[in-house]
Amino acid sequence: MREPLTALPSDLESIPDRPAVFLLWAGQGAPYLARTALLRRRLKRLISNRDRLSGALNLKGVVERIEYWRTGSKLESALVHLELTKLYFPDDVARITRLKPPVFLRLTVDNAFPRTMLTTRLGRGLYYGPFANRVAAERFQNEMLDLFQLRRCEETLAPAPEHPGCIYGEMNKCLRPCQQVVSIEEYRGEATRVEQFLRTEGASLRESAETARDQASAAMNFEEAEHMHQRLTRIEGVQASAGDLARTLERLAGVAVVPSAEAESVDLIFLAGGRWLDPRIFDLSENATFLENASMDRRLRELCAGISPGSSPDLEHLAILVRWQGSSWRDGEWIGFDSFEKIPYRKIVNAVARVASRGN
Repeated sequence: MREPLTALPSDLESIPDRPAVFLLWAGQGAPYLARTALLRRRLKRLISNRDRLSGALNLKGVVERIEYWRTGSKLESALVHLELTKLYFPDDVARITRLKPPVFLRLTVDNAFPRTMLTTRLGRGLYYGPFANRVAAERFQNEMLDLFQLRRCEETLAPAPEHPGCIYGEMNKCLRPCQQVVSIEEYRGEATRVEQFLRTEGASLRESAETARDQASAAMNFEEAEHMHQRLTRIEGVQASAGDLARTLERLAGVAVVPSAEAESVDLIFLAGGRWLDPRIFDLSENATFLENASMDRRLRELCAGISPGSSPDLEHLAILVRWQGSSWRDGEWIGFDSFEKIPYRKIVNAVARVASRGN
């Protein structure tokens, strides 16, 4: 985060009327933290001669110093606001930011009888997400499990032939490891298929269904070909229900191309290792007409050089990603990719052009 700009209450007229996150400092105590689209106007409303009995917050005569960070996008404002909240109000982050923990699908690969579950916490296992909300996550989980025979029960299994089983076993939607119908190795083989489905975003099943369909069609077994085509459509529908963000956590990477607080520029805010990195300013002053795409591509590669995942994922950062990417007020474009060795530079260049043109 950049160093803040500072001002005194008497300097209101010199403060820009631009988007910003700000702190108002009194002589003692915690600061007042907020973000706004029009900084000068907001400060005038807070530090004015209005009647204190009107019910509106009035800090005239209380504020001694103003600190503010100019921001170019709602995403940057949210990130700066979060960082300041963690710094000055560490025990009240959830209430102040109003961020809801993102929902992930967890596959308990370290369990003797793996199963899936929905969670908002990170730990051991394979994590797939984030999802737009819990309803979307539940829909994906149920539809995905219909493609396999993994157990859906939550009990700690003690397999025995006399185990009563459940309805999913009767419907042939579970291999019934609880009743020792299959061995531990056979069940784990099914869990491995689920893991591959998640890691490949459905490609592991989709490719086998396509091959089986084409072989049936070549053999003029049209009934089987139609059956496999329906299964392929179903697989594609399940994967589409995961949304634009969902992937295994270690492959969750991308960049937000957003307006910048600097003139003739856009910001590139990369997500690496489940954390947002500081914005990287992409100067467009020499490429305003976007005719020098080769030059832009080269400068973009230089700007991205050396980026790598940081420490462990930050759930608040991922919550901001979910909120911003799925919002109606998103003021930029999200481009996801698998790793920083596979950055889609051409897509980013095109996104830079579109975001810059909207800001003109």
